[in-house]
Amino acid sequence: MKQSNLSVDPWVGPVPKPRLGRLTLTLSKSTQWRWLISSLLLTDFVLIGLSFRLAYWIRFELNIPIFRLEVVPQLDFYQAFSLSTLPVWIAVFALFGLYSKNTLLGGTKEYDLIFRATTFVMFMTVVAGFLDVFVLSRGWLVIVWLLTLGSLILGRFLLRRMVYRLRKNGFFLTPALIIGANDEGCLLGEQLLRWHRSGLHLIGYVDEKLPAGTDVGNSLYVLGGLDMLSDIIRQFKVGELVLATSALNREKMIDIFQQHGMSDEVNLRMSSGLFEIITTGLQVKELAFVPLVGIDKVRLTGLNEFLKLLLDIGLTVPLLILFSPMLLVLAIGIKIDSPGPILHRRRVMGLNGSKFDAFKFRTMRVNGDEILAEHPELLDELNKTHKLKDDPRVTRMGRFLRKFSLDELPQLFNVLRREMSLVGPRMISPPEMKQYKKWGINLLTVRPGITGLWQVSGRSDLSYERRVQLDMHYVRNWSIWLDLWLLFQTLPAVIRGTGAY
Repeated sequence: MKQSNLSVDPWVGPVPKPRLGRLTLTLSKSTQWRWLISSLLLTDFVLIGLSFRLAYWIRFELNIPIFRLEVVPQLDFYQAFSLSTLPVWIAVFALFGLYSKNTLLGGTKEYDLIFRATTFVMFMTVVAGFLDVFVLSRGWLVIVWLLTLGSLILGRFLLRRMVYRLRKNGFFLTPALIIGANDEGCLLGEQLLRWHRSGLHLIGYVDEKLPAGTDVGNSLYVLGGLDMLSDIIRQFKVGELVLATSALNREKMIDIFQQHGMSDEVNLRMSSGLFEIITTGLQVKELAFVPLVGIDKVRLTGLNEFLKLLLDIGLTVPLLILFSPMLLVLAIGIKIDSPGPILHRRRVMGLNGSKFDAFKFRTMRVNGDEILAEHPELLDELNKTHKLKDDPRVTRMGRFLRKFSLDELPQLFNVLRREMSLVGPRMISPPEMKQYKKWGINLLTVRPGITGLWQVSGRSDLSYERRVQLDMHYVRNWSIWLDLWLLFQTLPAVIRGTGAY
């Protein structure tokens, strides 16, 4: 850190004005969000109504043989039912938080809420049908559920992309301030700056120990001390306070909470102080009238664990049946291309630190160590990245397999053995754990995956640090919708072959 030699600002001392870009030239934040929510309400209303009408056309008018009926229900009845229930849909969506600022633009978490809300409405409709409140076609209801779910998710996806573009021009950004410029605060700042889509516009730090104007890196400065916090919030219309808890003592944190914790103008968020370590859920349990926080040993429990298991087994078994002829052909090709075993067993870390052998088709020559010894210049690259772009040990068949990630197909058997998952963090070998340091414990709270964020984001072209960051993001933000999205993105990534070597 260094002291800035900048002109004196009368209200805070030698400190640069935070970068606000076009943010100050746009509409007020409340106006922007009102327009967004109003647009969402109108869009949802239209999409649900169109789904009702399209479902009627598919079920009764398209004349599909399996749907054919002797008597077609009256369109007027279904239109009247649709119009009368549309407000119910919107009300349920509101109850599930789908028009809440804290939920909007949440990606896969928002899709999960859409799924839950849509399923809830359909369940209540089915219950009303059993009670003879009204009689509706079951086929029509299923089609409505699928169309509504798909159209609403697509609508939110397109809206999120539009907002991301608007954020580049200063819209839908909230000025944010980090309290505490210690190591934890600086690391928080780096992560917030790196994640451009967060909607937070980080303007600087407030710190008790460093003087105003201190450059803490990334073109961010200390704007003042805690005694100036209220003035800084008003001056720059700060909407988010991020408190690095390890930077302050208990009394000062309580004082900040008393002043700003209940404010309608600013949201106060507190780091755990162990954000590098804790990614699993926290549980609060009272013992002897004392609330104590416990840490879950795994990231996924209960229904989430069941959904991931269902996805893994439900896709792995059909994939193995589908790919069995290909597996046989590839095995024969490996055997013909070079002497040695067909499969390679790599010892890796599993859930909660357990170890297992991950299966892969062999892509290297059996005398790989001898070949590498002849190229000492490659050893340093291998030790740093655990990958070589031009690896002399790789066979001709191995290059083809790696290009399209076909060497990883045998890991489907690891998924069946519950050692791996289809989607998850990158596999870690025991020697690599030293490089992960404090991050390693996070990645062992879920099973490693055949594919993941690192796979669809560039694979081996990514730096080692970037791979770890992507894996950490996956662990912290897991949802079944994120897994589905990553599986959907994997095939194009594999076909492109970018970063595969």
